[in-house]
Amino acid sequence: MRQMETALLDGSWRTGTKLPAERVLAERYDVARNTVREAIQRLAARGLVQSRPGAGVFVTDQLRTGFASPWGQLVADHPALRDDILEFRRVLEGATAYFAALRASDEDLARIRTLMDALEHAHLVGDKTGEADADAKLHEVIAQASHNAMFLHLHTSVLGMLREHITMNGTGLRELAEGAAVLLLEQHRTVCDAILSRRPEEARTAMQTHIDFVRARVGEDPDAPGGGWTTVPWSPSVPPAGAKTVGANVAGEKAAGEKAAVAKAAGEGAAAAPGRRAAKGC
Repeated sequence: MRQMETALLDGSWRTGTKLPAERVLAERYDVARNTVREAIQRLAARGLVQSRPGAGVFVTDQLRTGFASPWGQLVADHPALRDDILEFRRVLEGATAYFAALRASDEDLARIRTLMDALEHAHLVGDKTGEADADAKLHEVIAQASHNAMFLHLHTSVLGMLREHITMNGTGLRELAEGAAVLLLEQHRTVCDAILSRRPEEARTAMQTHIDFVRARVGEDPDAPGGGWTTVPWSPSVPPAGAKTVGANVAGEKAAGEKAAVAKAAGEGAAAAPGRRAAKGC
């Protein structure tokens, strides 16, 4: 029972995951099948798993919605709380990036590289929806790589709440000012490079710089594209210009035409958040 709970808590079994067959679990945990069956029944009683006739047993989203449901509607009804959420994300995601740099497994690092490459590719082909989706998944994978059950639970809950109720439109954020998408991409590169290179302090600083940029952009104009809150999937991202790249195979193809845009957007970002230290090169 405890081992199965651990798999739920540490993200090994994510929402929608089909549990292995009773026989497989019994062999894995070296217990009788009746013991496994009873454990599944207790998890189901808590709403953590659900049996689907003819299909199997699946992980529910109970751990996520337990936090998100009451808060989500409150924040949706009180837009002024959006900065509180971003402030919370700054602390939380700074910590997840820090511990990901310390604890990520080889498999975690491979997933981070894959998603960074997907983000690079979506940016190259101008697929803003795909870019926002890869962005959100990258943040989730970094949280999983922290190997801290509470960080993962809070991160999943907060992002789930944003997606369902007051999510900032990542596509709009990238269109808010010329070059914003470039800056967001650079910030993700910096975060990923620090994690992949096992530099925890740099990873935390890069992630917090990224969230600072998002907070500044959201505060510029609530009525502008990306400046308000919508019910579409969340996405952000951005760090220091000149950062080492994870997806270097893509970056060079757009660099020449984007230098001026980056400089302009960087100036706008600094002006939008007086007194707040901007990202290096921003």
